[in-house]
Amino acid sequence: MKIRTAILGAAGILGQVFVERLANHPDLETTALVDVMVGKRYQEATKWRLGSEMPHDVAETKICSGESLSTKDIDLVFSALPGGVAGPIELDLAKKGFFIISKASDHRMEEDVPLLIPEVNGDHVSLIEKQRKRRAWEGAIVTDPNCTTTILAMSLKPLWDRFGVEKVAVTTMQAISGAGYPGVPSLDILDNVVPYISGEEEKMIVETKKLLGAAGSPAHVAVTASCNRVHTMDGHMESVFVATKKKAEPDEVKQAFRQFKGLDLHSAPKQPIIVRDEPNRPQTRLDRDAGNGMSVVVGRVRKDEVFGLAYTVLGHNTVRGGAGGAVLVAELCHRKGYL
Repeated sequence: MKIRTAILGAAGILGQVFVERLANHPDLETTALVDVMVGKRYQEATKWRLGSEMPHDVAETKICSGESLSTKDIDLVFSALPGGVAGPIELDLAKKGFFIISKASDHRMEEDVPLLIPEVNGDHVSLIEKQRKRRAWEGAIVTDPNCTTTILAMSLKPLWDRFGVEKVAVTTMQAISGAGYPGVPSLDILDNVVPYISGEEEKMIVETKKLLGAAGSPAHVAVTASCNRVHTMDGHMESVFVATKKKAEPDEVKQAFRQFKGLDLHSAPKQPIIVRDEPNRPQTRLDRDAGNGMSVVVGRVRKDEVFGLAYTVLGHNTVRGGAGGAVLVAELCHRKGYL
């Protein structure tokens, strides 16, 4: 029997990627679609913005309200709601016994809430037990990192394990889909780069430390970030500079990236990190869909005079950094017996 899922914010861009990723999933099925246009069919309530066709089995599904959800019918709730809106709604549902996997930032940094990238810190899923005991509820809130943090942390993990990491500086070039729909006005982004994304730099700093640390104990690493919105549709590119504890030669770093292991889960890519040796890769248009959008692509691995090591990493923000990453978290929770 498949796990019955509800999607909060189902009509938005991120909600649509959830719908797409859950179509024909072997273990998960979309049972309820939650958004503001209650009573309308999904195809009427949604401006479908993805390159694929809307899955036929959800097109006729009627939008429902969050209040109508029942734990008798729903095993898992995916939250694609925006930060600031999501927090109290997710909290209320967890109190009612729902298991929630959220893409919003509201609960990510709470001590007893797992912030998960399965290949990076899958063991942090054990915080669910601490959370349930501490809050005296049967539900749960599990979170998935910010899209830019996901891409950075995946590339840092093998370096953290093999060489140790002391300092990280990252400059991002983030696609407009990261702002949702309708997103950034065209007159602000066409022929332009916007060197500010509200809250983004702070998220990258604190979330990276939580991901690389032990469960409930952030890592001791200095992180600084500068985030920019650029005129690409999908795919966040990041220029990363790293000071390692042990000396890390570029060839050793490439080997560490290539040896970073995937997981035996449906949505997990065989190669979480793909290394490109060409001097001009990764490129957004050519590499964002690597591993069905679930791999990150690293290139330009080189020595750096200031930090010691530099490289460029690219990932698909709405897939690996969005709904695809959250679906993978659900698969991990299922494998561990929480679903």
